[in-house]
Amino acid sequence: MPTWEFEPGHTSIEFRSRHMMVCWVRGHFKNIHGELEFDSDKPEGSAVNLTINSIDIWTGDEARDAHLRSEDFLHTEKHPLMEFKSTGITLIGENEYEVDGELTICGVSKPVTLDVKYLGEWLTPFWEDGVDKGPRRRIGFVATTKINRHDFGVSWNGDLDKGGVVVGRDVLITIDVEALLKE
Repeated sequence: MPTWEFEPGHTSIEFRSRHMMVCWVRGHFKNIHGELEFDSDKPEGSAVNLTINSIDIWTGDEARDAHLRSEDFLHTEKHPLMEFKSTGITLIGENEYEVDGELTICGVSKPVTLDVKYLGEWLTPFWEDGVDKGPRRRIGFVATTKINRHDFGVSWNGDLDKGGVVVGRDVLITIDVEALLKE
């Protein structure tokens, strides 16, 4: 089965969680590394492993980013990496899959299911140091899931009146993957 390597500059993870009960706060992780074994003719045999450097969290607010890196949330000094490793794939449509796997955050591993849409494969240019060293084969996917952050020990919070909280339990995650055929 062909092996594809994530292109870190074009692969990212966005997350969002409720803040103060009234809005969503969004953040990003870039520089995602991983590999994917994938054949569009036999997607059920696929496998994916990805690694996220938790220190690279970005929400657009330096103080919030520092708080998210602290022991209250991701404790990045002790747990610098988050990981996802697939355990199985179910076809649910022509280009749609459910990818089961183990997600590890703060040293805690839990099963999660990603809803994945395959976006296609193209022969493309490959720019490096201002020179097109292509063509290279590229594929793309978008995946979504929802996790309860408390399941991973990420439980800091503050109480508001009427039973509200500062930070919601649920974290909605979107993963955009662009991968190159490994040479």
